[in-house]
Amino acid sequence: METIEIIKDEEVEVSLLKDIPLGFVRNNQIFPIRRQDSELIGAVADDKGLLALAEASKMLGLKPCPVMAPAGVILDAINRFYGQMGSAEEVMDTITGEDFSAVATEFEAPRDLLELTEDAPIIRLLNSLLLQAVKERASDIHIEPYEKELDVRLRVDGILHKVLSPPKIIQEALISRIKIMSNLDIAEKRLPQDGRIRLLLGGRDIDIRVSVIPASHGERAVLRLLDRKQGLLGLWEVGFSKEDETKLEEHLHRPDGIILVTGPTGSGKTTTLYAALNRIHTEEKNIITVEDPIEYQLKGVGQIQVNPKIGLTFAAGLRSILRQDPDVIMVGEIRDLETAEIAMQASLTGHLVLSTLHTNDAPSALVRLIDMGVEPFLVASSLTLVIAQRLARMICPHCRVSYKPSDLELSYFTARPAELYRGAGCEFCKNKGYLGRTGIFELLVIDNEIRPMITDRIDSQRIKTHALSGGMKTLRVDGIQKVLSGVTTLEEVLRVTQKDYADISV
Repeated sequence: METIEIIKDEEVEVSLLKDIPLGFVRNNQIFPIRRQDSELIGAVADDKGLLALAEASKMLGLKPCPVMAPAGVILDAINRFYGQMGSAEEVMDTITGEDFSAVATEFEAPRDLLELTEDAPIIRLLNSLLLQAVKERASDIHIEPYEKELDVRLRVDGILHKVLSPPKIIQEALISRIKIMSNLDIAEKRLPQDGRIRLLLGGRDIDIRVSVIPASHGERAVLRLLDRKQGLLGLWEVGFSKEDETKLEEHLHRPDGIILVTGPTGSGKTTTLYAALNRIHTEEKNIITVEDPIEYQLKGVGQIQVNPKIGLTFAAGLRSILRQDPDVIMVGEIRDLETAEIAMQASLTGHLVLSTLHTNDAPSALVRLIDMGVEPFLVASSLTLVIAQRLARMICPHCRVSYKPSDLELSYFTARPAELYRGAGCEFCKNKGYLGRTGIFELLVIDNEIRPMITDRIDSQRIKTHALSGGMKTLRVDGIQKVLSGVTTLEEVLRVTQKDYADISV
């Protein structure tokens, strides 16, 4: 039996899908591709799918012609082709002249968007945007009002691109619908509001964090999408080199100390923390986290959701955790002096603490903690490892090609490589040349030479110089090593890292 790795758009007979219900194909993990002569060609994942395809063929008066495909490929095809509401552009063509004030005032979740059949134009438009965002692997949807227009942009692999410019007249109705879905106050338009939406899309459990803020030309909304069924990544999948992975594991298996992951918003810090927890999670360890929000469900791990409205802050949650006899504690973010001091006291009393901080590089985290008001001796005695990270787009493996680098590109390397790699563009990556992202890292080990430098309040640049002399790689050097191995491009590494005076070419 033939096996396929992708179901191409041009191979699918779309009219055929109207004759076979969505629930049937999804429950049986099959996808009808096309009629050919007297046969129904369909993708199946297992023996159950073979029987289902035979049943569907019988209903249509055809003979089954199965091809094998991974379950993920079939689910992706179902989500791409069974969208009953059509694309956002198609919905826009049908809403001219509609009454946009009639926004549905109820939303029950989770329901599968592919099975919703509401006729209200705003509902169909928002549903189609959510569907398109999930199809394109977008992490965020930005709805941005301006004086005479309204823009909708998606962030895919860290890059924003515009997908729609709806008429300005629908702005209030669209924002109101988002507020209804996320249980926000639709009458409040002067203050920022935060909410959450949970829904199903093609059988996938999607969690959406909603932020609405008042801007000069109306309310602006950002929806961050999180696939709750996405599996946890291993340390190597996050992007750690073998050397860095070994170094991190040594610190993860310590009984105490603080490991900090630093970087700007959206740089993958939380994903790295979860990968680290997943590596050390065993039945013998009591692991408790306090997060805002809980992004992944970890079996066997106690997870606390921060709720400042009732006084459950990071500091309050951390203080309570210490009464639960934990071995490992994860704090979503150190935002203030109180949280920092409790975390450090916890590490000094025999707990391993993992957390995040917003700084540009690893040595800056030391200065940031002291600037918060933490005593230098506490920082020096509790901190064991600081990881700075960024996310860089990976070259699409399906269209990766080699090329001869220019003289300018070669100037970034000591050993001049004969060839580098880039993506030519294909249907897998939507002709962008990139597919997915990987981390690039800078690991600063707090050793016995750095501890007195912290206590003496030595500036971060001198600490960085010392660390580099001891073998630490900067973010850019780690990125360039990934360029040489064909994981990403030089252009991408230069985009997400900054030149440091201490950087050396690779």
